[in-house]
Amino acid sequence: MKPVDELVLEDGAYQHRTMFWNEDIYEAELEHIFSRAWLFLTHESLIPEAGDYNTTRMGEDKVIVIRQQDGSIRAFINSCRHRGNTVCHADAGNTRQFTCSYHGWSYGSNGELIGVPLEQDAYFNQIDKSKFGLQEIAQVASYKGMVFGTFDASAPDLETYLGDMRWYMDSFLDVPGGIELIGPPMKSILNCNWKTPAENFGGDDYHFGWTHAAGVAVMGGPLEMLAGNTGVPNEVGFQVGSSYGHIFGFIEGGAAALQPFPEWREMYDNWLNSRLPGQEEKFGPLQARFYKGHWNANIFPNCSFLYGTNTFKVWQPRGPRAIEVYTWTLVEKEMPAELKQMMHRSNAATFGTAGMLESDDGENFEECTQTNRGFNTRQGYCHAGMGQQNEGPHPDMPGVISDNLMAETGLRNFYRTWARMVNGDDWTQIGAPATAPLKKLRAV
Repeated sequence: MKPVDELVLEDGAYQHRTMFWNEDIYEAELEHIFSRAWLFLTHESLIPEAGDYNTTRMGEDKVIVIRQQDGSIRAFINSCRHRGNTVCHADAGNTRQFTCSYHGWSYGSNGELIGVPLEQDAYFNQIDKSKFGLQEIAQVASYKGMVFGTFDASAPDLETYLGDMRWYMDSFLDVPGGIELIGPPMKSILNCNWKTPAENFGGDDYHFGWTHAAGVAVMGGPLEMLAGNTGVPNEVGFQVGSSYGHIFGFIEGGAAALQPFPEWREMYDNWLNSRLPGQEEKFGPLQARFYKGHWNANIFPNCSFLYGTNTFKVWQPRGPRAIEVYTWTLVEKEMPAELKQMMHRSNAATFGTAGMLESDDGENFEECTQTNRGFNTRQGYCHAGMGQQNEGPHPDMPGVISDNLMAETGLRNFYRTWARMVNGDDWTQIGAPATAPLKKLRAV
């Protein structure tokens, strides 16, 4: 197997194909990325009351996320401390305790072991229940309602980890009333490596006019001009690479552009226009411009969203060649019910499990992974060098900015961070500026 410094070359521009296939590399990702990075768990709107919980995964680890009696949120590994059985099989609910179906050990909402059948007759009251509570996730934190967790007690706090992305995301997260996710999530399986959809949703605007040409032509609207990749209008947008590997592409004024019907675009655009003055007053015109733009974004490693289309996804890894996709609809809490329902229907029609645009993407994601089944095929490299010489710092916006929407600035940033984390670098190196060159890396 190649050492890490041969897997990612030229500051992220080349990625060796074995990264998307190899089992040992995947195990290194579980250890060095999914056991260290901040991972999306849930949204506070999905667990509003004490005892409300969701089950999810952090990498391949099953996790319970539950609202405590004091209003805080904690998360625990979803595995009984006796023989390891899953403690909670439901996706969501409300409870005071979790009881293992194997031998009946029960745990309070705070993770403490509170019940052991035959504690007196079989254990002779000699089991110290205080030692066998559910294993707790080291850090859980919320940023404007978005709840993340990390297994790494030494990881930087969540706001530091989100870094430059907060400056951009605040333009739509910090609205009156905040945002919420409409659930439960739609779920589906794709036979692809988790990195492929993450890089796509974060920084691949290049595919839009080609892969989705037919869908865009059917929907019409402002983005129809991109169909066929015949040209890129000047100043239509740009890409941003942020510290810790976060990325997004921005289409100026395009928030409502991908709604599938003209009347839906008008309804959404009217709402955005009604809220824009307040955002400009709060943030100023430069930062507030992102409120009306369309985003494709990825919070490293595997949390993606499209703002405007308002789909919110987590790409849960299932080995190196499969993922489970969780999909919610992102809306503002103060939107009228009719607009929320419209957004939810639009999300299902475009990026839901059988959505028109999701189907296009899913086929590409799977093929990009499955071609690497060939031994000789996976000896080569994929290339993401578009715009490499036309990016850099911006005088007024944080991060590394491309001078064109059609660039792979974000992809390179994603893979620079991937290499640093798989290499086991410390957090100072991982969070280094997005333009910093890769240092010499060790073998996996």
